[in-house]
Amino acid sequence: MKACSINFSPKTDISAAGLMQKLKSRTALIVCYSELMRGTRKMSLNPTKKKILEKLWQNGKPSKPLEVAKQLGITRPQAMMHLLGLKQMGYVSSPERNTYKITEAGKEAIGLPKLSKTRASQILQPVPPEKGFNFFTRVGHSLGIHANSLQDFCDKLLKVDLQAIEFHVPRKDFEAWLQFLGDAELAKRLALIREEGVTGEELRKRVYEAVKFRCEELEKQACS
Repeated sequence: MKACSINFSPKTDISAAGLMQKLKSRTALIVCYSELMRGTRKMSLNPTKKKILEKLWQNGKPSKPLEVAKQLGITRPQAMMHLLGLKQMGYVSSPERNTYKITEAGKEAIGLPKLSKTRASQILQPVPPEKGFNFFTRVGHSLGIHANSLQDFCDKLLKVDLQAIEFHVPRKDFEAWLQFLGDAELAKRLALIREEGVTGEELRKRVYEAVKFRCEELEKQACS
């Protein structure tokens, strides 16, 4: 019986060893490409993308491309392009159609520490009276109001004299106390509000909403 034969080019290596070598080379190429793409994604967080991540994080809720565009002074198509890129990188997610929010990976990309259940519980813990936050309207003029926990601080923000908030925010007093509690993320959020130069009742509202949102986020994480 005559064996069936297939014609190969003289230059083609048809040995088992040759085929295995080609497969190994191809696999190595795929792995190399994947690593390259991963590295590219990590390095492609340009200033605009970083600002978008910070704004999404500061907003504290899913935001539309047009809203982000207005906040950063760019066009909607530009915002959309960057948002899609950030989504591909895993830094933002789209919980609903045409809305985007920052992910935990995105928070880490802008230098925020990872939030664990244990850490969330620690931040929410009350502190001794001498370590609490005391509200002043100016140097040497205490209101006699103090907060012993983050939730207590949140509640007091609605009650204290506006002068106290306008006194403490520019001095970074709130930020320093939040750092003491171990909440660098909320301290950074208030720093962004401070840098915007907000004043009056709008300042109170912005600070209160940021702290309230954080309390809810921490409670959810601590109970997960």
